[in-house]
Amino acid sequence: MLNGIPLYWFLLVSAALFCIGLYGVLARKNAIAILMGVELMLNAVNINLLAFWRYVAPNAAAGLAFAAFIFVIAAAEAAIGLALMISVYRNTQSVDPDKLDSMKL
Repeated sequence: MLNGIPLYWFLLVSAALFCIGLYGVLARKNAIAILMGVELMLNAVNINLLAFWRYVAPNAAAGLAFAAFIFVIAAAEAAIGLALMISVYRNTQSVDPDKLDSMKL
């Protein structure tokens, strides 16, 4: 128990955050909202990793290394995704993923 907070609370928050992110990815028509949903899912994974690291093996640095790796992936995903969306918007005047049916813009 971490300062009186049991592990399952962290897991419930993480599961709720992942479900919100998954809903954002599956239900949205805007590409920016889809990217935000993916970011929420990555943050849920980070909460899981850090919670299990703290409760199972707090002396090992593997949990922190995995969390830092996911932060780097999330930053790269945001930068590349936003750059792609800016490029698509300049060419098509829309960020609707359903309208992107051609590889040639």
